[in-house]
Amino acid sequence: MTAFLIANMAPLMFAALVCFLLLGYPVAFALAANGIVFGLIGMDLGLINSQLFQALPERVFGIMRNDTLLAIPFFTFMGLILERSGMAEDLLDTIGQLFGPIRGGLAYAVIFVGALLAATTGVVAASVISMGLISLPIMLRYGYDRRVAAGVIAASGTLAQIIPPSLVLIIMADQLGKSVGDMYAGAFIPGFVLTGLYTGYIFLVTMINPKAAPALPLEARSLRGMALVMRSITCLMPPLVLIFLVLGTIFLGIATPTEGGAMGAAGALILAMSKRKLEWSLLKQAMDTTAKLSSFVLFILVGSTVFGLVFRGVNGDLWVEHLLTGLPGGKLGFLIVVNALMFVLAFFLDFFELAFILVPLVGPVAEKLGIDLIWFGVLLGVNMQTSFMHPPFGFALFYLRSVAPKADYVDKITNKMTARITTGQIYWGAVPFVVIQIIMVALVIAFPALVLNSLDQSAVVDTTKIQIEVQQNDYGGAGGMYGTTDEKK
Repeated sequence: MTAFLIANMAPLMFAALVCFLLLGYPVAFALAANGIVFGLIGMDLGLINSQLFQALPERVFGIMRNDTLLAIPFFTFMGLILERSGMAEDLLDTIGQLFGPIRGGLAYAVIFVGALLAATTGVVAASVISMGLISLPIMLRYGYDRRVAAGVIAASGTLAQIIPPSLVLIIMADQLGKSVGDMYAGAFIPGFVLTGLYTGYIFLVTMINPKAAPALPLEARSLRGMALVMRSITCLMPPLVLIFLVLGTIFLGIATPTEGGAMGAAGALILAMSKRKLEWSLLKQAMDTTAKLSSFVLFILVGSTVFGLVFRGVNGDLWVEHLLTGLPGGKLGFLIVVNALMFVLAFFLDFFELAFILVPLVGPVAEKLGIDLIWFGVLLGVNMQTSFMHPPFGFALFYLRSVAPKADYVDKITNKMTARITTGQIYWGAVPFVVIQIIMVALVIAFPALVLNSLDQSAVVDTTKIQIEVQQNDYGGAGGMYGTTDEKK
């Protein structure tokens, strides 16, 4: 029995973690408890030195000193303030009028505004709830198919998962040891390609079944001509300025992601103040929610650190490496298996949990296989987006369910009885968009340039070209170290 435990400590540890998670234990505590329990077992079996645990406090303090993670509360606070400032309502109203005359116009408006909100808020819940409250009643009022309406709102809200300043990209960069700015740059094109695929799907729906997404009737178009154009420009200016303030300064190298997040939070406060929506109750609620989310992330990160330290202590990293590098198909086989695993686990875990548990395990293997970690991080980010969408535990579906009508109601404008939206309709509406997200994963694998072309290749260091020369001084000691050319090839 002892020999069996010693030989299989890593897979047993991973299996125990999966069991704890399936039983519903909080992820942070399940990670930490597994690490501590198996660490004690490993010490008893002689696999782990007791000094290993002495490294744990320094690792925890390292998390607390990590400046990159400061971007999470800044972007969360910015998104919550913007959600309550009325920006989403103004955008949806105006863009809905702009696209209203064409079939599927409201759905196009939701996708467009979803992309804009993603580039400003970076928070899925804020986008889905805002668009669900504002757009869903209008779509139901004018005869949209309930599955199409629910699916497009939930899917457009999840664009905040991949379009910068996405929280998952911050976590991904931290776990892979890469720059957040590079991760943002790499995700920019895939995010908008995915937006285009959503738009293409709505166009296809309107061609096959025009009644599923009709145009707005004339009486519903309150703005026309120059009034509509001027209102659209006025409405688009604040979010575009905020996008430049956050992402523009990061991409231009003027600010770090943490500093960009701080400027975005300040810009959101100014925007809310200009709309006279900045009240103490709003501020308090935003700060409370930000503190809770930040604490949630920090506890999971501490738990994953405990688990990861012990898992490596029992040679779990080597077990994972041998398991994944031995797959048939080389790099492609590795990518298929990892993405399939991520997709299946996303039925049960959210993106924070996936990022903190699996990414540290598969990241080193990807690096040894010669896979670019920025590209790999963006690929996993697109895959993790499905965790918000596929039934039965997709968070975007729950957010939409919380604001969608649960019973038949009388519409305030038409005074007609409007049927409720069932949970089944929300689930079926999400399925086509999950398929689109899987197609996007395949496109990123097939065309790596979607990610890599956005990166500054001149700054990439080819480590095989670096040489270190030690110059001997007159006393026989080392006079200095000099790197040769080709350091920034």
